[in-house]
Amino acid sequence: MENTYLSGIADYEDQEATFNGWVYNTRSVGKIWFLILRDGTGMTQCVVTRDNTTDDIFNLEKTLTQESSVSVTGVVKKEPRSVGGHEMLVKNIVVHQVAEKYPITPKEHGTSFLMDHRHLWIRSKKQHAILKIRHQVVKACRNFLDNNGFILIDAPIFTANACEGTSNLFAVDYFERSAYLTQSGQLYSEATAASFGKVYCFGPTFRAEKSKTRRHLTEFWMVEPEMAYYNLDDNMNLAEQFVEYIVQSCLKYCQPELKTLERDISKLENIKVPFPRITYDEAAKTLEDQGSDFAYGSDFGGTDETIISDQYDKPVMVHHWPAEVKAFYMKRDAENDNLALGLDMLAPEGYGEIIGGGQREDDLATLESRIKEHDLDMKDFGWYLDLRKYGSVPHSGFGLGIERTVAWITGIKHIRETIPFPRTIYRLDP
Repeated sequence: MENTYLSGIADYEDQEATFNGWVYNTRSVGKIWFLILRDGTGMTQCVVTRDNTTDDIFNLEKTLTQESSVSVTGVVKKEPRSVGGHEMLVKNIVVHQVAEKYPITPKEHGTSFLMDHRHLWIRSKKQHAILKIRHQVVKACRNFLDNNGFILIDAPIFTANACEGTSNLFAVDYFERSAYLTQSGQLYSEATAASFGKVYCFGPTFRAEKSKTRRHLTEFWMVEPEMAYYNLDDNMNLAEQFVEYIVQSCLKYCQPELKTLERDISKLENIKVPFPRITYDEAAKTLEDQGSDFAYGSDFGGTDETIISDQYDKPVMVHHWPAEVKAFYMKRDAENDNLALGLDMLAPEGYGEIIGGGQREDDLATLESRIKEHDLDMKDFGWYLDLRKYGSVPHSGFGLGIERTVAWITGIKHIRETIPFPRTIYRLDP
């Protein structure tokens, strides 16, 4: 039996076909009623009349509820006014299950209610569009890196060491010792970059931050390229090319979804390299000029990031940071040891940091000193230090957060809608 999908309904124009799916809604006009069928790839209007069907089929209007599962057979006709540009003149409907009363109705629902019913909410038109764009973002990440000579080498989820500091780790029992859920695959990517030259890892990462902002999750996904023989400038060049490719791919392949979300695509069409680049000191001066109470030498908060990014209509890269606010592995500026060769990319429209990265310290003695300064256990980093003993080279990398990138591209307000089942400090289910 051939499986047919509504995304390809145009291929069956003037032919009889069967589509499997779910009832999105129904409505009647006199002696005709309409069934909007969705199958996950698209929607179409199914026209049911007494002339083309039996009484049993015609009377299903009184039975079918939202999200009932059905197989609809009929003749496909071109109809520009219909959703999808085609409609079906129904001959038969096979009912697989009549759904119980659907809890998510057209009326307004509170966020807590919708998140409690996230397993059903993802069927709605807007949520469906967001998650299709997420798919395209992930696909674009993979395509860009795969087509530019990168090798996917996944990093472990269980780790014995901290990458981004010890204060926000999820600790777990690991047989006779402690382990942590990974904050980043970066350290392992540095090892594989010494084997393959250009690599990336992609997977979930975890931060035990008690943050309730619209930009934070406790579990989120990152794609993390790492490149041997790349300095900070090389890293920034790659980062802006990467983000341009992701955005332009979404514009090319996700027009229906962006339209559903009422996204102003003119703002996305402008995302072309080069991106503006400013130093941390220049960013701090902007905050001072804008009347912020920002304290020089600290990391940027959400409000600070918004003020800085509001000065630009493209993502802005902030580089050369105070070393104290960056991780132990960040290389220092050769001309100013107080500055780290880090970079943050801030998305426009107030979406904050979407990329964090920089050039890594490649000198063994310096790295050992940094580990001691950060009060980290040297034995946990024995293998990492080996990378500086056997063919150490200048190298750089960054991590791009999938959820923040999706939030920016879709224009939605809260990051929790960018992942099928979000994890926050208050939510562990569904």
